[in-house]
Amino acid sequence: MAQRVRGVVAAGKGEPVRIETIVIPDPGPGEAVVKIQACGVCHTDLHYREGGINDDFPFLLGHEAAGIVESVGDGVTEVAPGDFVILNWRAVCGQCRACRRGRPWYCFDTHNAKQRMTLEDGTELSPALGIGAFADKTLVAAGQCTKVDPAASPAAAGLLGCGVMAGLGAAVNTGNVSRGDTVAVIGCGGVGNAAVMGSRLAGASRIIAVDIDDAKLATAQRLGATHTVNSRSGDPVEAIRELTGGFGADVVIEAVGHPETYRQAFYARDLAGTVVLVGVPTPQMQLELPLLDVFGRGGSLKSSWYGDCLPSRDFPVLVDLYLQGRLDLDAFVSETIALDQVEEAFTKMQKGEVLRSVVML
Repeated sequence: MAQRVRGVVAAGKGEPVRIETIVIPDPGPGEAVVKIQACGVCHTDLHYREGGINDDFPFLLGHEAAGIVESVGDGVTEVAPGDFVILNWRAVCGQCRACRRGRPWYCFDTHNAKQRMTLEDGTELSPALGIGAFADKTLVAAGQCTKVDPAASPAAAGLLGCGVMAGLGAAVNTGNVSRGDTVAVIGCGGVGNAAVMGSRLAGASRIIAVDIDDAKLATAQRLGATHTVNSRSGDPVEAIRELTGGFGADVVIEAVGHPETYRQAFYARDLAGTVVLVGVPTPQMQLELPLLDVFGRGGSLKSSWYGDCLPSRDFPVLVDLYLQGRLDLDAFVSETIALDQVEEAFTKMQKGEVLRSVVML
């Protein structure tokens, strides 16, 4: 029988979000209903509200979540009712050319639940990133549920569902940061600071955090940065070179998604170094670089989508590291809030006052 729950809905471009009654159908084949315990407020949710993703309003927002599987549909074997899970927006197909080549983290045919959640009047909702977790419960594809150790705090674990995984994976999975490497991270919001933490976890010898906000740089230091650069007060490329013996960093992670900061990342890396773009640009942005410089500097220019993660592989390992005290996910939880405080959380996020506000349900 369909259930009625509360959910945070963006009804139109730029409109303040509001709490609506959401109708959740019983899970069909390959689907699961999850009772949400915690969901982080991510910039992507704000992009949805502002029409920056698409115009398929109304949106059921929220996607950085953890909770308990309540029920599953036919054919579901990977999770069962009662499992504590982190939700992800990359349920891999197992059949596409990337999956068949043993690279499921690049899956080209990821999927979500086939059924749609609705408003009470039958209006179909578009769940953010196929999840829609600013709600008491949500319907997802079972492959979007990754079972992890239930001893983990839902507020901390849920952040692996998007921002923390994106940044940490940009360092560990995409950038292949290893022991002794020098790393620079440009942009120290939630994703950038997760990249700092991932670089420390991988054993980088020098981690240089770059931002225009001293408060964010202070947070980066707490999470593992060995040096900080405020790019308002000088050229960050020259600063990074000075801190790396004049050579540039082995890996530079761009967590802003802007042509100017990408150019800084490109020229701040060592010869044969790696640039990783994990910041999300807008569709209008264009990048221009001298092709001779791209050729002559060698190395790798990579994009990192969701930290090139495979949730079934990465989430349990990272939760275990968290429970061992080796990965401080709690440091990303700036505050816990109620479901009706999401709009206020967007304002705090835009002002740079929080790493993550987390809705507790």
